[in-house]
Amino acid sequence: MFKYIITISPLGFMYGSAGGFLSPENLVGRSGAKFPPEAATLSGLFFSANKVQSYTSQEELRHNLFVAGPFWAKSDDPEYFYLPIPWHKIIAKKGVDEWKIASGKWTRESEDLDPDYRWQTVNSWEDKPAIIKKNGDVADIPWKYVPILHPRTKDDERCTLAKDGLFLENSVQMDDGYCLVYLSTHSLAEGWYRFGGENHLVEINSIELLDDSPITELLRQPIQKAFALITPGVWGSNKFSWRYPKNEDFSKKRPEMLTDRPIAYRYRTKGQMGRGRYAVPPGTVYLLREPLGKTWWEFPEDWFPKEGFNLKQVGCGLCLPIEI
Repeated sequence: MFKYIITISPLGFMYGSAGGFLSPENLVGRSGAKFPPEAATLSGLFFSANKVQSYTSQEELRHNLFVAGPFWAKSDDPEYFYLPIPWHKIIAKKGVDEWKIASGKWTRESEDLDPDYRWQTVNSWEDKPAIIKKNGDVADIPWKYVPILHPRTKDDERCTLAKDGLFLENSVQMDDGYCLVYLSTHSLAEGWYRFGGENHLVEINSIELLDDSPITELLRQPIQKAFALITPGVWGSNKFSWRYPKNEDFSKKRPEMLTDRPIAYRYRTKGQMGRGRYAVPPGTVYLLREPLGKTWWEFPEDWFPKEGFNLKQVGCGLCLPIEI
């Protein structure tokens, strides 16, 4: 079970690109933009920090470290962090709606209502859309993309190259009073770290989760016939990425789903880039034919790919029960 909330507060800009840098001819394109960093980035920080100041064995981290995210929160209230809204809840500025199953098909009342909000507080997870909106438990993302120029230095001295000496970084600036949030089974020593690309500095704190914390209570509840992802879902094997686990102990028939197009998912391990995959996006809703009767912690590891480590250890497919 997750025991800690890891808060990450930027000390300036953060890295916001995935893939190649923006070109001088395309200063506004953000097709490769990706933020916040995946939980695998935090997992790598645990291993590198443990090499510098050993607080446990690398073997312990390799087998027992689990992290999940990303989420975000107000810096003064990290326990009530924001997580992705399930796709069956539609919360817009001009109204609310909810997807339901009728005669085996997804239906809703307002076909032209599009969601304006994608994040809700963890303590409002079980509330209806109207209650969530009324209580102000939804919010827009507290960051924006800011392209900045970086000098490209020589290999043997701290001087900018005479030719092509600048490159463009698609950085991210978070609003004051907000931080990124991840869940972890282990604590990380408080302090300043380099986190993400381009060596941006952040301040990290570890906060112990209480037994009555909202996320702890939700993760204890066994999933019955419906659940929603709160992190990217990567199911399958080393060769194949699937939209859901194709194991009979998950579902003998294809589940009903509410989802969006897949998102790119890639991470670095042992200094090398892992296999590029597509992940099911957070917020995706699964409706099963039979009750599952398991919590996410009880999901078998063979539901997830394993490349160096099992992707369950970086929080893939973390999900919470819902009612349809």
